[in-house]
Amino acid sequence: MPVDTSSLPPLIAHVIYRLDVGGLENGLVNIINRIPEDRYRHVIISLTELSDFKRRIISKDVNCIALHKHPGNDIGMLWKLWRLFRVLRPAIVHSRNLAALEAQLPAWLAGVPCRIHGEHGRDVFDLDGTSRKYRWIRRLYQPLVHRYVPLSQELGDYLSHQVGVAESKLRLICNGVDAERFRLRPGEKKNREAVLPQGFADQDSLLIGSVGRLEAVKDQLTLVRAFNELCLHRPEDKSLRLVLIGDGSQRDKLEELVAQEGIQDRVWLAGAREDVPQLLSALDVFVLPSLAEGISNTILEAMACGLPVVATRVGGNGELVLEGETGFLVPRADSQALAVALLNYVDNAALRAVHGAAARTRVEGTFSIDLMVSRYLEVYDELCRQRYRKSGSQHRKNREVPGLNKP
Repeated sequence: MPVDTSSLPPLIAHVIYRLDVGGLENGLVNIINRIPEDRYRHVIISLTELSDFKRRIISKDVNCIALHKHPGNDIGMLWKLWRLFRVLRPAIVHSRNLAALEAQLPAWLAGVPCRIHGEHGRDVFDLDGTSRKYRWIRRLYQPLVHRYVPLSQELGDYLSHQVGVAESKLRLICNGVDAERFRLRPGEKKNREAVLPQGFADQDSLLIGSVGRLEAVKDQLTLVRAFNELCLHRPEDKSLRLVLIGDGSQRDKLEELVAQEGIQDRVWLAGAREDVPQLLSALDVFVLPSLAEGISNTILEAMACGLPVVATRVGGNGELVLEGETGFLVPRADSQALAVALLNYVDNAALRAVHGAAARTRVEGTFSIDLMVSRYLEVYDELCRQRYRKSGSQHRKNREVPGLNKP
């Protein structure tokens, strides 16, 4: 039975495929935690499962719902979503990425007045956005969506030119990073022993690292191959170390490759960690070897920690990393090019320091988390005002939507 919520702030139903460790989920939690509770309420609807990642939500009264979607096409899921929207009566449904786009149909059928879809990046099945199937699915749902939020200009261009989304519907919002939580504080690199395995590295070691799910699209295998090439190129240098932070289905393959190359003593697979800021602060160089990306949270976090970044030239990476100023860009799946880029930093501490400082300055000026949240609020506020004015008698008593006129 629907509950009268007319006196409460508008409810946003965030629909995602799964609530687990990842950049999309991290960005969602950051938004929820930082939007004032008297402006909007939130519910997270996971089409599949929930994980302990939900514990990162600090805002009060945020409900997380798992719908346990079956693999493949699950028509019953649309019925579940319709019923849920009818009960919750959200002002906004905000779906994210193609896997959750189907939520827009039951949202429309349930009369949800404001419907938003975010494009955060691509997966291994459509690295370049060339799949006709996925393009036509997006075109099919396009009339149901009032606003699109691409996280990079590259994704925005795809929606505009390939899917046919009108420019008036697009609102580009880059990810933001908590520049206070992710920063290099004086003396932190001197405390490597606090976060690294005993005996793995010392203060003279040069630590190359990456953070991300160990999945095929993140392509840490290429990074391991590049690191091995670097070690073979400099057999006399015993200081090189590689740190891979994250977990996933590719872990066994990575362990096999590390053992095959005989570099077990130089590579640490750290698994999923809660102390990522401290681990980043222990690194000297950050690498993101992904095959596809939207706007990478981990690149921004590394930049905030004052690290130079080597990343693949895919998705929005080039919108974050300024070639030759804050890092280097390389072709994807090219271990040799990646090794050459890393070599620029191995013997050049001064270059690492200059690029790292420039990266930190860039984050502070362009990619702050407060700026990101304010832009999402602008989209929510604008769309609510427009749609509620058009919604007629159903929302006549809410011509001023609760919370929208508060500073």
